[in-house]
Amino acid sequence: MNLLESIGGTAIAYMGAALAAALACVGSAKGTGITGEAGAGLITEDPSKSGKVMILQVIPGTQGLYGFVIFFLAFLKISGAGDISLINGAAVAFACLPIAIGGLMSAIAQGKVAAASINILAKKPDDWSKGMIMCIVVEFYAILCLLASFLMLNAIAL
Repeated sequence: MNLLESIGGTAIAYMGAALAAALACVGSAKGTGITGEAGAGLITEDPSKSGKVMILQVIPGTQGLYGFVIFFLAFLKISGAGDISLINGAAVAFACLPIAIGGLMSAIAQGKVAAASINILAKKPDDWSKGMIMCIVVEFYAILCLLASFLMLNAIAL
């Protein structure tokens, strides 16, 4: 019996679901942290901009939410299926990878863009929405990862 067969399909499926939530949330924590560091400096100089700073800081947090949505959908699929074959467990795990990896990477990238947008807010407060648009461009790819994972999960019949 090889290692994968001894682990079982159900465990591999749960691992994929866990990675979807964990990696996307790690990326969001990193991205919101990067933005928060930049925002803290601006708020100490001009507390009236704290609302706009908070909006920019929240944006990289959406990937963690997307990862949790896929975790939840995978968890519901797995928990209602009983014993899952190795092939189906691997299918669930692979279906969770787009948001796991895409969420991790895009949240960090978006945090950097949001931090740069705080510089726009500091120097040209009327142009801060331009920074928001740049953040939305990164968000688009996180949404594509969410959709890829969602569509693949829905295509799996357990």
